[in-house]
Amino acid sequence: MAVVGVDFGTLASKIGVARHRGIDIIANEVSNRATPSLVAFGPKQRAIGEAAKTQETSNFKNTIGSLKRLAGRTLNDTDVQNVEKKFINAALVDVHGTVGVEVNYLGERQTFSSTQLVAMYLGRLRDTASAELKTSVSDIVIAVPGWFTDTQRRAIHDAASIAGLNVLRLINDTTAAALGYGITKSDLPEADSPRHVAFVDIGHSSLSVSIVAFSKGQLIVKSTAYDRDLGGRDIDFALVKHFAHQFKEKYKIDVLSNPKAIFRLTAATEKLKKVLSANAEAPLNVESIMNDVDAASKLTREELEELIADELSRISAPIQRAITDSGLTLEEIEAVELIGGSSRIPAVRNRIAACFPGKTLSTTLNQDEAVARGATFSCAMLSPVFRVRDFSISDISSYPIKVQWTPTLTDPEEDTELVVFNHGNPIPSTKILSFYRKEPFDIEAVYAEPAKLPGSINPWIAKFTAKEIPQVGQELASGDATQVKLKTRLNANGELSFESAYVETREEKEEAVAAPTPAPMEGVEGADGTAAAPAAPPKKKVKVTKHEVRFVVGNSALDKSLIETLKEQENSMWENDKLVKDTEDRKNALEEYIYDTRSKLDDRYAAFVQPSEKSALLTILSEQEDWLYTEEGEEATKSTYVARLDTCKVIGDPIQTRWREHEERPRAIAALRETLNTYMSQATSADDKYSHIDDKDKQNVVEKVAVAQKWLEDMSVKQLEREKWKDPVLTVAEVGKKRDEVIYFATPILSKPKPKPVVVPTPTGSGTQTPKNEPEKEKEKKEEKGPSEMDID
Repeated sequence: MAVVGVDFGTLASKIGVARHRGIDIIANEVSNRATPSLVAFGPKQRAIGEAAKTQETSNFKNTIGSLKRLAGRTLNDTDVQNVEKKFINAALVDVHGTVGVEVNYLGERQTFSSTQLVAMYLGRLRDTASAELKTSVSDIVIAVPGWFTDTQRRAIHDAASIAGLNVLRLINDTTAAALGYGITKSDLPEADSPRHVAFVDIGHSSLSVSIVAFSKGQLIVKSTAYDRDLGGRDIDFALVKHFAHQFKEKYKIDVLSNPKAIFRLTAATEKLKKVLSANAEAPLNVESIMNDVDAASKLTREELEELIADELSRISAPIQRAITDSGLTLEEIEAVELIGGSSRIPAVRNRIAACFPGKTLSTTLNQDEAVARGATFSCAMLSPVFRVRDFSISDISSYPIKVQWTPTLTDPEEDTELVVFNHGNPIPSTKILSFYRKEPFDIEAVYAEPAKLPGSINPWIAKFTAKEIPQVGQELASGDATQVKLKTRLNANGELSFESAYVETREEKEEAVAAPTPAPMEGVEGADGTAAAPAAPPKKKVKVTKHEVRFVVGNSALDKSLIETLKEQENSMWENDKLVKDTEDRKNALEEYIYDTRSKLDDRYAAFVQPSEKSALLTILSEQEDWLYTEEGEEATKSTYVARLDTCKVIGDPIQTRWREHEERPRAIAALRETLNTYMSQATSADDKYSHIDDKDKQNVVEKVAVAQKWLEDMSVKQLEREKWKDPVLTVAEVGKKRDEVIYFATPILSKPKPKPVVVPTPTGSGTQTPKNEPEKEKEKKEEKGPSEMDID
């Protein structure tokens, strides 16, 4: 069973795996440890991750990023319209009530929902992990922002199901980082005096703050706070606007009107930002940014801080909110851990440091990979195949949740809502709600403070509908309302569920209690003459019976049948991608064979080919090359490329084989000679090491070696007399087979161990004594027993 954790990022994602008694962050197909969070569509196939990044500039209208930010959103969401549209060039459309994209795929316009896009990307991460681990991957833990709502979390769950993944847990990103920090610590204090650590994560698109209490074997999240739209991309965008305005005046070009120019400028500003993190000034150069203009400029660190002053001013608010909600003083917070790529910017670090006066900002965790490592630890803890140190996690909810209902006709004045899980409620958490009802009823769960949700996400979470109320017990006779108990759970994923509903009946039963036998009492006797005791009163036992209430639940998760349909569609697209890739590989193999073989015919293959063979092979190679660059050759099937490559190999492979045999034969012959010499010297050695081996066996080895030497000499002479352009009579495979034959014959003989010497006990007195055999020993024993112990017939 593979143990995999994923840090699902806005810009890129990291994959962690548990192996070799530790956690590794694995590299993708181009050896990068971060895989771009991009999905692109083309006329033949999809491009995901690194492949999508490679063609992002040329195919920007069909390339989609910010996948995490679109999950669980609608097209009209204010965040989508006002924020995400700045970073996405594809056409955003409504797909079955959620935001999606319309793209050109396989030569036609097609639409895909954000959930499908996330599923495509998770499928790529799955394949990357499978390739690294050499096994299939199904169970996974995914780290998501703590500010994700129930709808967003269920969208990630649905996407994983479409990708064929089983999510063991959705863990909040700062909680994952805290787990990676705490589980490796061996010096944590006892629970009565925990160590408090603040985690500040400022990444590509958001800022998260979490204050965590650590003690032996556990972490408890005390508080969290977020700025959902503050990150590295906002700093980049501020720089892009600055230089676009500058270039408009300097070069008379409007960068913001040209998506390709924006891509080029954004890439340049990202590099500029990193250089300014270590230097006071940095140049900016963008070749052919648009209209064949090479743009150049420069920026100082002070100018950068002025340009991003608005972004910097927003850093302190979530930090102060987290400190306040934790109920701790600054003195009680022992450490401040920074994670996220944007925390490397000096101006950002200074603003964070100002919120923790007197504290040293720590970077003991890998700022880019801490979340992925923590998610992988979480997966290992949930996996039955890994032993991990016991470490409990107590997280908290980000938003208060309430249930609401319609009042009954008999009691129109009753309250119609109840806050069940407050802000900061521990998760997982279960609560039992009681309702008095006669008829079927509905309960809805919603977020209690919609204004605090991301964008304009619908605060609705789920709906519970009781189908029928069992009329049992006293209520059945009286006609009164029945108390229905509803079990509500906020699980470890941060998702709300209605677990069960039931009606309880209580029945008192009397139990006879056996009275103990009393001691005799003077003057009081029973009928049998014994002392009488007062009868013990019977005990009453309450029997509680649960009667299940039939109910249905609705939430934002996709229907199972729709997930299966989307899974089949995803599998079909995956198979098509694989076929296209395999076809392209076969086409490249044919092209490579043509050029490689042709270049070697006048070089290394020259002595191993006849003129007629060379002429025929060059003709075939030219024909295949001409066909390859025709329209038919560009659009051929995989089997066609394979067949044409095989046609070339009919003449080309024998030539290549002769050359390879000529190159490898000397090494094979040398290895055989060394083996023969070794065994010959051992078989004829007078060394005491081989003295216990029978002379006949040694002679057999000598003869076997001599026969092999004779064969090798004869075949070597024949091969030397044979022209190089003819097929060899002595092949590397035959030499290797002969060597194995000798080894398998001689090794058991020459490695036979010496027999152990027989140790004979010396009796008292001089001389030796032959050990008695078993019958003699038994006879002596019987003689020693005497007549009384013998069997008599």
